[in-house]
Amino acid sequence: MSEIINDQANQEQAVQEQQSLTEQARVRREKLKALQDAGKDPFHITRYDVDNDSANIKANFDALEGKEVSIAGRLMSKRGMGKVSFCDLQDKSGRIQLYARKDEMDEEVYNGFKKFDIGDIVGVKGVVFRTQRGEMSVRVVDVTLLSKSLLPLPEKFHGLTNTELRFRQRYVDLIVNPEVKRNFQLRSQFIKHIRDYMDERGYMEVETPVLNTISGGATARPFITHHNTLDIDMYMRIATELPLKRLIVGGMDRVYEIGRIFRNEGMDPKHNPEFTTIELYEAYADFNTMADIAEGVITTAAQKLLGTYQIKWMGHDIDLTPGWARMTMVEAVKKYTGIDFAEITDDRKAVGAARKIGVELPATADRTWGNALYECFDQRVEEHLIQPTFITMYPVEVSPLSKRSPEDPRLTERFELFICHSELANAFSELNDPIDQKERFQKQVELRDRGDEEAGMMDEDFVTALEYGLPPTGGMGMGIDRMVMMLTGTDSIREIILFPTMKP
Repeated sequence: MSEIINDQANQEQAVQEQQSLTEQARVRREKLKALQDAGKDPFHITRYDVDNDSANIKANFDALEGKEVSIAGRLMSKRGMGKVSFCDLQDKSGRIQLYARKDEMDEEVYNGFKKFDIGDIVGVKGVVFRTQRGEMSVRVVDVTLLSKSLLPLPEKFHGLTNTELRFRQRYVDLIVNPEVKRNFQLRSQFIKHIRDYMDERGYMEVETPVLNTISGGATARPFITHHNTLDIDMYMRIATELPLKRLIVGGMDRVYEIGRIFRNEGMDPKHNPEFTTIELYEAYADFNTMADIAEGVITTAAQKLLGTYQIKWMGHDIDLTPGWARMTMVEAVKKYTGIDFAEITDDRKAVGAARKIGVELPATADRTWGNALYECFDQRVEEHLIQPTFITMYPVEVSPLSKRSPEDPRLTERFELFICHSELANAFSELNDPIDQKERFQKQVELRDRGDEEAGMMDEDFVTALEYGLPPTGGMGMGIDRMVMMLTGTDSIREIILFPTMKP
């Protein structure tokens, strides 16, 4: 009974809030109509000259005190409104107090200013000064309404109850929770840092197609669209790998691409259907070179952007100090499960050993030593990898584009970087044997025919490219979203994507 009463109370409160919102919206539209009738339509204003902002005024107050400035932004609060008015103006860099006196301004301008609403966007000309209470402020000389806010800002927008609304209406989130802007500023700075890091090492930034006739370069389910003129289905890219390696064949020895990737997969705090990666390829290098670059990119970013190697992420204290651990998959599985796959040579025994610890292979996977090793790692080891760790030497079954290990042909020269049991990078010594590559593509085709929608397709043109000759090459993909999550200490990918995918 108490739950029913609470539900009714919540519904009544929601109705009251909606009625209040509707009334406020009506009043604001009436104010706009009055302005328009008086020939003062704010939406007819095309520009406003701004020469300063709140952060600069506060940072250089001594030099600017007593001088006139021109600023613009959104009104976030109003106090007084008799003969003296106080308001907080929020611009791109922060907030600053406005101080307006009726006897210091044009009377008509001041009276109009009194009618402005919280949320309105205004341009202000005034003099920098400090109030009697010591607050750095702008004494208003003139104010212009530049845009009328027809909807009131929510009083309480943050909090768990409005998480969905924050992501759906990011524009409101940025207005009323300006601290969230820090995540996106850091994201922008990090991407610039990556570009600088790669450019300094002689890499060239390139662009490759988003739409492809073949889905390849990763194990993932693609989005499918239709090209009307060609009358063919096309796939939104799930990776940039295959086009970039074609460029290495063509003699562009160091290339990278930062761009959006699309995968038609599940959504959770670590996954969004569209996300951003950097993929890079370097001729005459291997996966060890890529590990050095991954560690270098992240550690230098931590120092440059955060000023420390010590961070907190997902409830853990993470030490990014250079010199990260490197461990083979066989070593990791032995350490955390006790199974030593180095001592197992038989497929049947490997699968049996996995089953003894409760690990089952997917229905579409072959019952092999390599698949048993990988599933033991995936299901029993990843969760233990908190501090930065490179897991190396992956089975060939799950690495169709990676070069086999000369010491053990069941394994490939591949690593994945894990921090806080999250994969941040994936790298190979790239497979450059066209005959081996075609056989592995064929294995993917067979998996696809058996119902594995994430398996790759045959790419005959890529095989042809390899037949012209791909030099020994190191390649890597790094998830920019997850790296930004780590650097900002956020647990959800939606917090660092401005417009995450949402159900309608």
